[in-house]
Amino acid sequence: MEQLLNEIRIAYIDSGINQVILDIPESARNGPYGMRFNQGEEFFVELETPLLVPHLPIHHDIRRSVPDADYATAIRDVVRQLVYILPECFMGLTYFFDNAEILKPCFYRLYKADDEVYLYLLRVDLLPRPFDAEMLEAGTNDVTQAYSTRRLFLESEIIPLEAVMWEAGRVKAFRIRQLISQTWIGETGKGYLVRGVWMDTDLSKFFTKLFLPSGKRIYPFYPLFCKYKTLCATAPILSSDGRRKFIPLLHRAAKFLAPEIGRIQDVLRDAKFAESMPDFAALREKIPDQWKAPLARFSIAAYLNDREQKEYSLDYANDTA
Repeated sequence: MEQLLNEIRIAYIDSGINQVILDIPESARNGPYGMRFNQGEEFFVELETPLLVPHLPIHHDIRRSVPDADYATAIRDVVRQLVYILPECFMGLTYFFDNAEILKPCFYRLYKADDEVYLYLLRVDLLPRPFDAEMLEAGTNDVTQAYSTRRLFLESEIIPLEAVMWEAGRVKAFRIRQLISQTWIGETGKGYLVRGVWMDTDLSKFFTKLFLPSGKRIYPFYPLFCKYKTLCATAPILSSDGRRKFIPLLHRAAKFLAPEIGRIQDVLRDAKFAESMPDFAALREKIPDQWKAPLARFSIAAYLNDREQKEYSLDYANDTA
């Protein structure tokens, strides 16, 4: 996905793949899936039906906006499986090719709240993960292995937009409404151990905790988070209704936080986030309880997987989606 300054650009839309999505019956319903986070805090869904991923090319010239025919055929096969397993997730979305990360097919839809426009962006990660997939055929230096997996890693995000740019009747780019000026704090360490220090994680904790009932813990799930220098939302419930429910939450949060962002950045530039911060407590007091209701229904439970690594199960209203 090409991101230039505050824009997300669409290089190419495949009509064949989008026809697969358009052919989803309105009555189709998702198969069972569980919402999970791995030990590295990456979100994935546990599928009941395995996904078979064919060989995919590893290399692509970023200057080429159109994918090879073999790649498009392989992605079409994957999308056919996905719309069978999770039809409600893909219903109403539009596929586009990301020439910067070809192993992450992208899907989008636009939503509106009052006069503001929001982009729903779904990115499916098809990079094979050795411990989360069963290899069917070995890969080479040019193509990935073919594999089967029940664990689908993805990013399901809602992003506030400043504008949608069109060209010849087609969407060409999305201009992000950036609410945050700078998340860079500085550097730490010496020599080869120097690393950058950013406040993105602390901003995500600040945003999410504001809209949670007091004392509720849902780590590592941050439904309101910092990305693209703005306030975004994660929509883990993979359906049209599921993502729509997060639009009012993000819309209210963005309007409420916009005049406060500068002060929040100043506070987090000097200290790590803590709920005991006076500025945080003062803002939390201003938020009506009904604004916290959408996130109150989520809960997290930790468990050990087959390799005895900690993972997390995300539940909604006491029922796994």
